[in-house]
Amino acid sequence: MNALFSAPPRWSTSAYGTLAADSPTETSALGAHMQLCQALRGRLFALRCGAESVHGAVSGRFVTTLTVVAAVIGAASFFF
Repeated sequence: MNALFSAPPRWSTSAYGTLAADSPTETSALGAHMQLCQALRGRLFALRCGAESVHGAVSGRFVTTLTVVAAVIGAASFFF
């Protein structure tokens, strides 16, 4: 029986044998990104998250959602 020999991966990095370090530009960009993320978490953040969840559920099942909404409106008009 022949066993397949698999060599370990050879990693090639841009650190050239030294420890990788963040440049000041990368640190600044990360700080700007973190500030933007923090600014987006305003008063309506929970509402926005809920709307995105509903949109994700509805967009994949658009026809089914329309059918359910029509059935609910029909049932509500029947009882009122």
